[in-house]
Formats: sequence, C-alpha cells, structure tokens
Amino acid sequence: MLTSLPNMLTLSRIGLIPVLLLLLYLNEPWARWTALVLFTLAGVTDWLDGYLARNRGQVSSIGRFLDPIADKLLVSAVILLLVAVDSITGLVLLPALVILCREIMVSGLREYLAGIQVPVPVSNLAKWKTVIQMVALGFLIVGDAGPDVLPVQMIGEVGLWLAAVLTLITGYDYLSRGLKHMLEP
Repeated sequence: MLTSLPNMLTLSRIGLIPVLLLLLYLNEPWARWTALVLFTLAGVTDWLDGYLARNRGQVSSIGRFLDPIADKLLVSAVILLLVAVDSITGLVLLPALVILCREIMVSGLREYLAGIQVPVPVSNLAKWKTVIQMVALGFLIVGDAGPDVLPVQMIGEVGLWLAAVLTLITGYDYLSRGLKHMLEP
C-alpha cells in the first residue's frame, strides 16, 4: 500500500521539505516566493492524500502513520528555519515554541494511546488550527519579499499567535482525553 496515490502524496510532502528549507535558507525574494509555492503544494497534498484515501478506499496503517509525521516534519522544519533566518524573532518566538511543544506532546500522546489501542481522532478545531497555522507560515515564508502595500510579516505573526491559541486549546483537549486513559488502573 506504500505505493498508493495517497501515500505517495504524503511521501512527496516529506520529500519537499529539504528543497523548501534550502529555498528559505537562501533568503532571496525569488526563493521565498518559490518556497511559498512549494509550501502551498505541500499543504494541498495534506488535504488531498486524506481525501483520496477515504474516497478510494485506500486508507492504510502506513498512511495513518506517515501523514501526521509528514505534517509535523513540515511545520517544525519551516518554523525552525524561519527562526534561523530571523523571520520569526522576539515575542513571536513564543507562539512558535508553543506550536512545536504541542506537536511533540500530541505525537507522544498518540503513540502511547495507540499502544493501548485508543484512537485519537482529529477534532474540527484542530483542523482549523492547522489551516490558520499553514496560512500564517505562508505569510512568514514570504515575509519582507511580499508587496509593500500589504503588511505580510505582521499578518503572518498575528496568524501565528492565533494558531498558538488554538494550539493550546486543542493540545489541552487531547491531553485531557488522553489522561483519562493514562490514569486508569
């Protein structure tokens, strides 16, 4: 099942990460816009792989395993490189850190709960969090290379703060549901 279209889309998202990071590292306007195109493409594959898997009856264990990993690798790598090239600085480091910490916590929680065979479905609020996070990161990827008439960097920063608030809410939701299973005798 690894070669099914949904899984290939997920793997392509992972494969885009080094190219995306190289473009961000170059920190040139053309590279920023190209990185935005690739990041947007990666975001579309995130939605498309799940849609295709469900509609084609190609939901697989490897897909359920790889999809959240691909998402977390993409978001974490982009955040870390945006910090490295000073596109995320100052107090905006706080929402970036909240997002990274929540991703690690939820990954560990999912792994634990999978071990005791408790599913952790993605909530609608978590889906909205992901959309806002991806849009905010898209604005931050473009950053100063954006048009002067639009406060691109500020839009990205405000979006990242909003994503962090939703990250805290959804992280708390997942943790409280998980703790019920962890604290059982």
